[in-house]
Amino acid sequence: MSTRRGFIKSTGALALFAAGIGGVPGFIARAANSNKIIPPYKKNKKLVCIFQRGAMDGLMAVTPFTDEFLKAARPTLFMSAAKGTSNTPLIDLDGRFGLHPSMKSFEPLFREKRLGIVHAVGSPNNTRSHFDAQDYMESGTPFNKGTNTGWLNRAVGLLGHESSSPFQAVSITSSLPKAFYGDNAALAINNLQDFAIQMRGNPMAANMAAKSFEDLYDQTSSSLLNKTGKESFDAVKMLKKADTKNYKPANGAVYPDNQIGNSLKQIAQLIKMDVGLEVAFTECGGWDTHYNQGTETGQFSRNVADLSNAISAFWKDLSAYQDEVTLMTMTEFGRTVKQNGTAGTDHGRGSCLFVLGNDVNGGKVHGNMPILSKENLEDGRDVPVTTDFRSVFSEVADAHLKINDDKVLFPEWDGKKIGVMRG
Repeated sequence: MSTRRGFIKSTGALALFAAGIGGVPGFIARAANSNKIIPPYKKNKKLVCIFQRGAMDGLMAVTPFTDEFLKAARPTLFMSAAKGTSNTPLIDLDGRFGLHPSMKSFEPLFREKRLGIVHAVGSPNNTRSHFDAQDYMESGTPFNKGTNTGWLNRAVGLLGHESSSPFQAVSITSSLPKAFYGDNAALAINNLQDFAIQMRGNPMAANMAAKSFEDLYDQTSSSLLNKTGKESFDAVKMLKKADTKNYKPANGAVYPDNQIGNSLKQIAQLIKMDVGLEVAFTECGGWDTHYNQGTETGQFSRNVADLSNAISAFWKDLSAYQDEVTLMTMTEFGRTVKQNGTAGTDHGRGSCLFVLGNDVNGGKVHGNMPILSKENLEDGRDVPVTTDFRSVFSEVADAHLKINDDKVLFPEWDGKKIGVMRG
């Protein structure tokens, strides 16, 4: 018979709960002493975050096409919304901003007022280091490099209830992102078909198959496990039995066969399986366009097509689940206003992000994008950050997840919301 101490020390137990810390994971201890555990697989709101690593050129994704200063700064990269030219025109959103033509799958979502855009958004820290800027954005503390928790992990802790499922917070990535670091349980699952789970600080548990969880459950009679872990193991068994390989998206949705498409398809599966998912994260790379960025074709065009097509397929696939879900993108910073000598753009400051959901104040380009004359640029070269990323992140989390403690979520921030969410 397994003892409580033996169970807690087991690498299988640590893998299941993805604690990444020694001793009894805090949420297990709290659950063992609480009668307020929510019913398994209760339908709660879900927040899905996508990190575009490498710094997306927001000026090319959503172009202020009436700005003559931008046109002069980008003689071969500037794109127009004018029809009848030899090039594919931008999609005119509001007479000032145009969506890149490769993001045409976003247009109906914008017209339906489900998709909102925030421009000139970014970090108040002016670093142009990819690593530092990503770290600051994921921790949510742009002037504190020593923060050891991520803002999404803190969001999980502010949901106001314990979860009886290990799938409350899931990252579809090969390792746990900084946004999920902290005391609240989170999983990194590289592929649902393999159910390969890894967590920070527990390399012995990497790539543990679901069968190991089932074996551990069958072999233990720990009272702690029986009282607080049964739902977790049931969820693992449910995921193991699901035919994820032959998953059929709803409503004819077709995901692109690439990283972001496959990740969002797996998140959609978890949502539909009702395994208790509330916060999901994934990422896509390739946004560091220093050379040969392209216009209607090329590297940037391929990337935005992949991103928008994957998100649009995800939204179509969710169908009846759409009221439960809000999706938000983010990128560490933008690109320079002026193109460089290799037909690309260098590290800049402000970029744009997208927020999708039925509670989004969509059909608008939010934020304050000034005319891009040199005197209006940051350091005379970059889109100024006129909206702190925390203004958007906190508003989305507050409105969708009903989190109302910004001092914990973003401890160094006391700014204002910008109205990207309704109400």
